[in-house]
Formats: sequence, structure tokens, C-alpha cells
Amino acid sequence: MEQGAQGSAQTGIPDRPAGAVRVPPQARAADVDRERYAASGAVRGEHTHSEPTPHRTRSAVQRSSVRGQILDALRTALVAGELRPGEVYSAPALGERFGVSATPVREAMQQLAAEGAVEVVPNRGFRVLERGARELAELAEVRALIEVPVMLRLARTVPAERWAELRPLAEATVRAASSGCRATYAESDRAFHRALLTLAGNEQLVQIAEDLHRRSQWPLAGGTGARGRADLVADAAEHAALLDALIARDLEVVRSLVGEHFTGAA
Repeated sequence: MEQGAQGSAQTGIPDRPAGAVRVPPQARAADVDRERYAASGAVRGEHTHSEPTPHRTRSAVQRSSVRGQILDALRTALVAGELRPGEVYSAPALGERFGVSATPVREAMQQLAAEGAVEVVPNRGFRVLERGARELAELAEVRALIEVPVMLRLARTVPAERWAELRPLAEATVRAASSGCRATYAESDRAFHRALLTLAGNEQLVQIAEDLHRRSQWPLAGGTGARGRADLVADAAEHAALLDALIARDLEVVRSLVGEHFTGAA
């Protein structure tokens, strides 16, 4: 497995600032040992002999929740840039990092592959896909095509008090942006947009928009286009402005804000 120059010697994921990524609770050691042979790279063809085992903190966890916790942690690491575009990561090595067997990691990585974040590399693991500015611009265009008409329709029909109820979510995005943590802001940003679209009463719309939104938050190859704290704060400020326009039923401002918001995010 290829490793970053400044990353962990065991996984290739770079050292992160405290609190940048929520590492899921660790699996019980007995569960890890019992599954290690059946779920190891030796069975699946992944090379593990060159990846030393790091120290693990051992504590109990509900096994049914492991896969979801690992998926959340990997998504966060992806947005934070800790899973770098072009790098290959094996399930056993990532499992050692999180203190779980390779099985839930492999399942979570397969979900990320289905979402288009990574690709399977036979006998090695999973490569984080490299994306360029064009793909990001295309995602922004598709999001605008879907969400602008919906927001204009909602602006005509949803009462002002319903929009006002979303004010705490908009304020939460400002606080998240002020932290400067891309992963923290990404989660808060998605929560705000999800709440807006939920008012349309179309679950399929919400799911599709969520997928597009998540993909638009993945880092570009080479770290180009990385958004700093000032960019995040400016982006978050547009949420409050959008709510003001929706409450006032100012359709032109709504149309402009939603379109520019997606373009700026790209």
C-alpha cells in the first residue's frame, strides 16, 4: 500500500488535528481476533504483511453499529482530506487504525465505491478517486437544475414560520464554519440543505440531492480548490440570507442565492 510522506506509518492517513475526525468506538478485542482470519487480506487477497499493527484502545461496542460508525468515520476522513485522492488503502490496515476487523471496513469501503468515492484495486484495497474542477462544476450545475425550481416552488407555498424554524440550523453552519474544520462544516451544511428540501415532501428528491451534495464535498486531486475558514464562513452566511429571502418570498433573490451558492461551493 502506498503511504503519504507525512502520514501514519501503518495506514497512510496523515496525522490529524485533535477533533478533526470522530474515530468510532473500538470493537471488542475478542471479536476482532475471532474475525481476523476469516476477514483478513490473506483470504480476500489483500497484502497485509507490510502493514505493522498499531496500538489499539480496546473497549466494547455494539457490533451491529460498527459498519455505520466506520462508514461515517471514513466519509469524514474523506472530506477532511485524510483519505487522499489517488492513494490506495487496504481494509485490514484501516481496520487496525479503528480497532476493528477488516470486515466492517471492507463493507463501508464498498459502500463508498457504490457512491463513486473510491474504486476497488484487486489484491490491494481501495483507491480514492481523483476528481478535477470540471466534475465539481458539473455537480454544481446538476444541483442547481434540481434544487432551484424546488426552492422557488417552496418559496411560494411554505409559510414564513416554517422557514423561521430552520434558523437554528443556519446558525449552526456559521459556528461550524468558524471552527475552520471542513468535515464539521460539511456535516452541518448538509443538515441545513436536507431540512430545506424535506419541506418538499419528496423523499426521493432528498436522497438524490443528499448524494450530489456529499459528492460535491469530496476534495479535488492535489488539494486544489481546498476551502479555507474564510470561504466556509462566507458560504455559511448565505444560509441566513436565503432564509430571509424565503420568508420574504422574494423569488428573484432566492433564485440568485441558490444558484450562486452552488457555484461558490464548487
